[in-house]
Amino acid sequence: MSMIERVKEKARADRKTIVFPEGIEERTIQAAAELVKEKLVDPVLLGKPEEIRGEAKRLGVDLTGIRIEDPADSDRFRTYADSLYELRKAKGVTPEKAEELTLDPMYYGIMMVKMGDADGLVSGAVHTTGDMLRPALQIIRTKPGMKIVSSSFLMDCPDKSLGEDGLLVYADCVVMPSPTEEELAYIAVAAADTARTLCGIEEPRVAMLSFSTKGSAKHESVSKMQRAVEIAHKIAPDLLLDGEMQFDAALVPEIGASKAKGSPVAGRANVLIFPDLQAGNIGYKITQRIGGAECFAVLQGLQKPCNDLSRGCSVEDIVNTAAMTAVQAQS
Repeated sequence: MSMIERVKEKARADRKTIVFPEGIEERTIQAAAELVKEKLVDPVLLGKPEEIRGEAKRLGVDLTGIRIEDPADSDRFRTYADSLYELRKAKGVTPEKAEELTLDPMYYGIMMVKMGDADGLVSGAVHTTGDMLRPALQIIRTKPGMKIVSSSFLMDCPDKSLGEDGLLVYADCVVMPSPTEEELAYIAVAAADTARTLCGIEEPRVAMLSFSTKGSAKHESVSKMQRAVEIAHKIAPDLLLDGEMQFDAALVPEIGASKAKGSPVAGRANVLIFPDLQAGNIGYKITQRIGGAECFAVLQGLQKPCNDLSRGCSVEDIVNTAAMTAVQAQS
């Protein structure tokens, strides 16, 4: 069974409510119907009901089992606007501005998650990552002990000798362009948690990647990864984490044994932390396009899960992301 099928099984076992701020978008409507058909989540589409129903009719989509909610006509509007004002008044948000923001489906959806009326949120078919991440950071905020939001790519590789039966977690490939050593440490800890939650990896083994292995090269970027290792050990002393190391030393047992003798991670890593966004983004696309891996992206570090899509996403991508969001909410 593939990783995403295992995720879907978990989602079905404890169905969660997932809100979609882009309720009028055609792929989102189609995905909501598929989520109901597969009994994965209880979807909520935000927008004007007549527009959503009209689009669904045009697409030939049955809306049975899908909740539609209009922020402007919701009995929760007043509660959300008042709560948003209390949350943001110290930052200069007035009651009037809070009302204006609450009419925005993105802010309304974030408030649904904050107030416990939805378990998670999925957007990005139309909006950018920043459009969602800004209100999520303002309202939901990061988990206790977690200073940043980052991303992980879950790589399901055809070569089952890699990682954990072919499963690898890559981070960060979406959010942090040039993380500091402290931010790299928090990315590593969050990615290990993602590996446990979504991949079912009981023992994450985290490799901090570089073009150097254990001091084989000298450069400030190498020193940065070495400092990140030290900080990560202080944040999560029980986590199996080591570095700096090269990609092959992290994954290939013979090379790991040769280049990083005695390392608890080298040659058997299942979580790989890239030094910056360029490396992470290039790495996951090489693994996907040349290595033939299936890949699935999630955000990590928020108190409650909100996930972002590519604007070129397919209906299947939305379904998969919603299932992963639901499993994140379970934990």
